[in-house]
Amino acid sequence: MKDGFLKVAAASPELKVADPLFNVGRMMELFDLAKGYGVKVLVFPELSITGYTCQDLFFSDSLVEKAHQALSAYAGHSAGCDMLSFVGYPLVHNGKLYNTAVAVQNGRILSYTAKTFLPSYAEFQENRWFSPSLEKNIVLDDGAVFGNRIIHRAGRFSVAAEICEDLWVPVSPSVSHAAAGAQIIVNLSASDEVVGKDDYRRNLVVMHSAKTVSAYVYADASECESTSDMVFAGVNLIAENGTLLEEGSYALESLTVSEVDVGRIDAERKRLTTFTVRENPEYTYIDIAFDEVETVLTRRIAMLPFVPSSNEERHVRCEKILSLQAIGLKRRVLHTKARTLVVGLSGGLDSTLALLVCVRAMGMMGRSRKDILAITMPCFGTTKRTKGNAEKLASALGVSFRTIDIKRSVLSHFRDIGQDPEDLSVTYENAQARERTQVLMDVANSTGGLVVGTGDLSELALGWATYNGDHMSMYAVNASIPKTLVRHIVGHVASLGGPGAKVLHDILDTPVSPELLPAKDGVISQVTEDIVGPYELHDFFMYYLVRYGFGAGKIFRLSLRAFDGVYDRSTILKWLGTFLRRFFSQQFKRNCLPDGPKVGSVTFSPRSDWRMPSDASPQAWLDELEELR
Repeated sequence: MKDGFLKVAAASPELKVADPLFNVGRMMELFDLAKGYGVKVLVFPELSITGYTCQDLFFSDSLVEKAHQALSAYAGHSAGCDMLSFVGYPLVHNGKLYNTAVAVQNGRILSYTAKTFLPSYAEFQENRWFSPSLEKNIVLDDGAVFGNRIIHRAGRFSVAAEICEDLWVPVSPSVSHAAAGAQIIVNLSASDEVVGKDDYRRNLVVMHSAKTVSAYVYADASECESTSDMVFAGVNLIAENGTLLEEGSYALESLTVSEVDVGRIDAERKRLTTFTVRENPEYTYIDIAFDEVETVLTRRIAMLPFVPSSNEERHVRCEKILSLQAIGLKRRVLHTKARTLVVGLSGGLDSTLALLVCVRAMGMMGRSRKDILAITMPCFGTTKRTKGNAEKLASALGVSFRTIDIKRSVLSHFRDIGQDPEDLSVTYENAQARERTQVLMDVANSTGGLVVGTGDLSELALGWATYNGDHMSMYAVNASIPKTLVRHIVGHVASLGGPGAKVLHDILDTPVSPELLPAKDGVISQVTEDIVGPYELHDFFMYYLVRYGFGAGKIFRLSLRAFDGVYDRSTILKWLGTFLRRFFSQQFKRNCLPDGPKVGSVTFSPRSDWRMPSDASPQAWLDELEELR
């Protein structure tokens, strides 16, 4: 369970209605299969030992006795194994029947969690056979706890159960479970299939895992249940804090396996100050033990956590972000009564996106695109390709355009400060960036305008911006958009066709560069990703460091999974070290950022999401990284 990962599974066994011994035989086979996968929490469907659809046969002493024998056999089969499993069982207590989730581990029955809400509408008639859970937990003669407020915990992992309808009611027992400390909720269910129910159920499980900030393991009855009046399909679902990890359905028998990240759940609960977790005296906490193993990861880890994987979702996301950026800029223009929007247009991705946002904002206000002043400022490293693309894009979009060559101004500045033009040091580079910002600011002053910033979230994370140069603007529209997403937003606009589509495609094909060093034979000589590393890696590192507070070791492990076959171990280690050093050393730039709209879950605004001392040491993270070498 290294790094907070725990392997879980939802099982839908083949069964015969009212044949507990046969059913448990199938359950034991799935138990052994799950054991082979390294599963630590296994969940079977509601009343899985007897079958959910026994109806009035639940009143039969013969069925109850066979169910008891079957449960004992299952518990015995689990001896010697630390896997915690939940099986559905009709418990008889004080002459009443209860629909329960029985927790079994290492040959022992630990608890019986009774169903709280018994549906008795439409096709369901459960209160005909079962009684709702007791108000308080009790201990049965066999030492097991019986009730509906029970949490099983092993170190940092806490697990609680609810049953089918408990999920569908306005206030589910799992809400209390989560508030009492359970990070993993299991649901033993027998949910029949009707048209439209599968989408609703899936959305319900996913959103409930988000609301409770938990992992949710939902095991559904297989198609072997009686079809006298209903049809079942074994829809198994594993979700984690609003994300569906795995789904299985429509099989005679199935085992759906994934890993839940309790570390991620804990990180989110710490961040959400309105999510209060405390031990509840009404709960019984049962301590269990898991053998320490390194969980083998099979779950998908996205290479680009900021970018949706499907084309349709990606286009929707890009369109939404563009609109949010434009709305933010529109509001700033209306408030400041700015007559122009001034953008430094380099022919690169970031400034292209900023210009597209300006165009959209002006359109929202019904204003002329000529009120947008795009300025290209060629200097020592500018290539014909980027300068030409800037000119073509401005022309295609119909905005005002100016070329202001800054070479003479920069050389004059070099003379003033005693900088040798042949010394291609950081001063050589930053002088150009600061001159460009000065030009933009002064042009904005002279036109009653507002300088629109172009820098993105990835550059802020790495400090890849010149302090008081491109680091500064009057409104930074790209400030919460990582480089990997910038590329997709520009690509989205290009895919729509229309004016500028052709030049947008060429901009997408141009290497990312600040163009502050002289070009070689007219070709860009300063490629950013050759210097600081691939942005797809840095965006990945940034997401898990900032969004969840993961340590270097866990980020590295996730990187190996996400970039398997793309980057090797040594490459990932190298750039992760670079990221950590730059991230910590460059906080002073993030502490004085201009205003800009938040459009995603990660932003570095010191006024809202990210507060960090500029002189914090990265040593703890680097030490962890060194151990990995």
